[in-house]
Amino acid sequence: MRQCDPQELVHVSGNVYCTKTHDSLRISNGKWCWFSRGIGGASALDYLIKVNGYSFLEAMETISGRAAAMPPISMPPAEKPRTKTLLLPERSPTHDRVIAYLTGRGIDREILDYCIQTGRLYESLPHHNAVFLGFDTQGKARFGCQRGTGKARFHGDLNGSDKRFGFSLTGDSQSLHLFEAPIDALSYATLCKMNGVHWREQNLLSLAGVYRPSQKGPPRLPLALEHFLGEHPQVKNVLLHLDNDLPGKQAAQAILSALPENVQGENRPPSFGKDVNDTLCHRLGAARQQAVKGWER
Repeated sequence: MRQCDPQELVHVSGNVYCTKTHDSLRISNGKWCWFSRGIGGASALDYLIKVNGYSFLEAMETISGRAAAMPPISMPPAEKPRTKTLLLPERSPTHDRVIAYLTGRGIDREILDYCIQTGRLYESLPHHNAVFLGFDTQGKARFGCQRGTGKARFHGDLNGSDKRFGFSLTGDSQSLHLFEAPIDALSYATLCKMNGVHWREQNLLSLAGVYRPSQKGPPRLPLALEHFLGEHPQVKNVLLHLDNDLPGKQAAQAILSALPENVQGENRPPSFGKDVNDTLCHRLGAARQQAVKGWER
């Protein structure tokens, strides 16, 4: 592309590029993927055939002819992105307060133990906050947010967080369930377990807060969702479980309109209350009341 069609190449970030003609076509690490069409490849030959519509012979002649006739076109090196350094709070030797707080909100203990064992969740010092982490493909923590476990409603992202790597639980499903907060994702996993659904097979992703689409230009996907779809091309359905309020409804509408053509979207707001945790707590409360009535009989 640099040698033969440099005016078409647009730098996105890091070593990721797109084209002026197709902004959903991404090129990185020697590979390209056209997300809106669900196709990709790893060579110039693939690109010319699948994107430009060349025949095999036309593509071969174009590549061999240009390689022989054209000198390389020099381009300034891409600016190296600044690497964010995630600042992690000190870890507590125990997770007692975090477990007490989250089980108090109805989240299943098995799911919490799994998150702690895999490093997705820990208790911080000195404030004993719940810290939720998101990782890259090499298993390095790149995003973090914390939630207070006391009476104060404290929550926020850690310094140096990269919004592309949200807190997530990943499985083999072709569907992705999207939430505003990690607690909602864990609440949904608990509801799956209560319904007899294998929660470990689900793809659950948190956006770490409400997504506010830009008022300028067409809506774009949240960074965490765009990155997840790029890393998990098997996902063909996105189900939105955002908050049952005006910002949540606006975010759901924007996300659904920005999804690639090869990915189906569906809005599934909480069936009770403001968020998925409200739905879980309501269901657990109803179950406890029913159990008490059964015991009294």
